[in-house]
Amino acid sequence: MNTSISRRKFLQRLGFGAAVLGIGKSLPAVSRLPRTNDRPNIVLIMADDLGYECLGCYGGKSYKTPVLDSLAAAGVRFEHCYSQPLCTPSRVKIMTGKSNAGNYTRFGALNPAEKTFGHLMQQAGYATCIVGKWQLAARDGGKGTYPAQAGFDEHCLWQTDDRGSRYRNPIIVENGRKRQDLRDKYGPDVFCEYAVDFIQRKKDNPFFLWFPMTLTHAPFEPTPDTEEWKKSVGKANKKHFADMVAYMDKIIGRILAKLDQLSLRENTLIIFTGDNGTPRAISSKMKDGSVIQGGKGLTTDAGTHVPLIANWIGKTPPGKVCSDLVDFSDILPTIAEAADASIDWKIDGRTFLPQILGKPGRPRQWIYTWYRRDPGTTLYRFARDKRWKLYDAGRHERAGKLFDLSTDVLEKNPIDPAQAGKEAAAAMKKLRAALNSMAAG
Repeated sequence: MNTSISRRKFLQRLGFGAAVLGIGKSLPAVSRLPRTNDRPNIVLIMADDLGYECLGCYGGKSYKTPVLDSLAAAGVRFEHCYSQPLCTPSRVKIMTGKSNAGNYTRFGALNPAEKTFGHLMQQAGYATCIVGKWQLAARDGGKGTYPAQAGFDEHCLWQTDDRGSRYRNPIIVENGRKRQDLRDKYGPDVFCEYAVDFIQRKKDNPFFLWFPMTLTHAPFEPTPDTEEWKKSVGKANKKHFADMVAYMDKIIGRILAKLDQLSLRENTLIIFTGDNGTPRAISSKMKDGSVIQGGKGLTTDAGTHVPLIANWIGKTPPGKVCSDLVDFSDILPTIAEAADASIDWKIDGRTFLPQILGKPGRPRQWIYTWYRRDPGTTLYRFARDKRWKLYDAGRHERAGKLFDLSTDVLEKNPIDPAQAGKEAAAAMKKLRAALNSMAAG
């Protein structure tokens, strides 16, 4: 689908019939829901290596996340949001609104030919800023993209070229210049300070803040709220993961406090998610007594099921829990609709702004995932809905297998086609059609 025509004309031409929901049909980028506010600010925050089980509002009990829990209580919490299994694939997908099948090149790189939501928001007249983690410029000589090329007016980032520390004594580039004043500073604090300053400076006009956080990615180091930090003796240890989750939550609280101070909350759409599952070394307890083992890099739910919270004071119904499927390609068309911005390239995502506003919307019937870390590594393709998941007939350990995630979330017991009941047979038919309708790359 190409959305280069104006949004109004596109909506006039778009049919609202069942055809747009069919397997193999193009997914509409925007809905026909009337606008409820003009040009809100948009703050999109993505934690690094944080599965859904790490938040209290999702039933987690291992970590303290009062800010995010409150954000969900005053907004909409989505139960079925799915990312890619690893950070670069997720970043490429969320920023472009496209499946990795069409635009993924290699780990640590974003193809400079790609358009992103930075371009989208710039073209819509928004001030654009990114703070936090970049890792898309292919620092080891590959072909990648720098922040300004991706549509961002301003940036304060770790790993544009140099890697180094992202936490204590961080290596940070601010608008093209490496900062030299960060001895004993904490990287997440530096990013937050820049974000808050950006909000202050741009408060009178629409702005788009993209905050791909460095927390809670390894190394698991002390935070400024950890006793070892004060003694300067802290070493990386997974025991610090809980402190890192708490500090991530605290940073988000600072962003919200600034918006409140400037009376901007009612005109700001805030979206929070995570880029992939929790690291495999981390196990987290749930309130129901179960334990979730992190699965970063895996194609199971442990690697792809991430939190998604949307909050827009006065617009989102407080405490709403939405069970609709959401794919990472859906973020871009959602913020595009909120900003009344026109998408002028073909995308794979569909908006879920109606659901954010408490409306039924037109939920997905399935999600398609194309995942490969680097050229030459194993390619996984699968389609799924909330219960069933089918892999393609590729060259990997799950090739052609169907799983019932309601009883087998770790995908250890594939359904035997000879033993499949009517529900499993219908699911396989639907998901095979979905796989066949999507690009294989």
